[in-house]
Amino acid sequence: MNAVSARLYQGKKGEMAADFTYPDRNGKLVSLSDFRGKVVLVDVWATWCGPCRAEIPHLVKLEKEMEGKDVVFIGVSIDQKKDHRKWLEVLEQEGLSGVQLFAGVSPQIMKDYKFTTIPRFMVFDREGKVVSTNSPRPSNPELKKLLEKLLNSGL
Repeated sequence: MNAVSARLYQGKKGEMAADFTYPDRNGKLVSLSDFRGKVVLVDVWATWCGPCRAEIPHLVKLEKEMEGKDVVFIGVSIDQKKDHRKWLEVLEQEGLSGVQLFAGVSPQIMKDYKFTTIPRFMVFDREGKVVSTNSPRPSNPELKKLLEKLLNSGL
């Protein structure tokens, strides 16, 4: 059923987001839909991905700049299960707060949103609709502008 829905889902701007659920660093299951009512930035990454790791300082800075605003940052790791401990260590070392989820290799999120490379940044509005499934990276000031525009629009 997941394969069929992934084939049919387009993930176009304005469509309802394809929901996903993965365990957080404490093993609690967290879903994208848990954050309806907030602007959401999703970062799909892995500990072994150089470009992903290069974006982390920019992401941490952006999170601090957006603190207290109605935006949630969700990191989704696609590391292998054997690297779960390494993932937890990187979260600690890099100061990654926000919501951190462990999806494992070849997760449904990549199938639903039809991408094969990381890092991938996606933005969703307060209603749970797709704004962008290939957003600028945190190192690009355009991402902050997009988030602020969504926050100021009331959508």
